[in-house]
Amino acid sequence: MTGSILQINVSRGGLPKRAIPEAELTLLSIAGDLCAHPQFHGGPRQALLLISSEGIDELAALGFPLFHGALGENITTRGLDRRMWRVGQRWRIGPAVIEFTKIRVPCENLDIYGAGIQKAMYDARVKAGDSGSPRWGLSGFYASVILPGTIRPGDPISLMDIAA
Repeated sequence: MTGSILQINVSRGGLPKRAIPEAELTLLSIAGDLCAHPQFHGGPRQALLLISSEGIDELAALGFPLFHGALGENITTRGLDRRMWRVGQRWRIGPAVIEFTKIRVPCENLDIYGAGIQKAMYDARVKAGDSGSPRWGLSGFYASVILPGTIRPGDPISLMDIAA
C-alpha cells in the first residue's frame, strides 16, 4: 500500500491546523506544532495524527464544512485506503518511519464543523476495533515516530513489511 503526503499541518494549539511546506518529525511531534490540551494529545505515542484526504472528502460530502487540516491532523494523506489502516503498522514517510499506535477518538471540539460530526466519523464498532465499520479510520490514527526526519508534501508513504 503506497500513497503520498498531500499536506502537512501544524498549529499553536487547537483547531484547525494550517499547512506548512515541510516538517521536521521528532520523537515527540512535528517541530513547531503545539497541543491545546496536552493532557489528552501529544507525547511519544500520539506524536502525529494522520487522516486520509479521501476520508475528509467523505465527511464533506455529508455536509460538514471541512478542509485539509480542519480535523487537527498533522499529515493529510492521499491514495491510502483508511479502511486498511491498523494499529501496529509501520509506515515509511519520505526518510522517516512512523507506527500507528491507536485510532483517534473524536472530541467535542470537532463540533465547530457541525452537530453529528463525531457520530459520522466514529461509532461503537470502531470503538470495539471492528475495521469492518464504514466509519473505520475517518477520525484518523495516532502514530509514534520511530525514525525522525524531514518530510514534505508529495513524499511517498508506504506500508513497511512488519516482519522486516
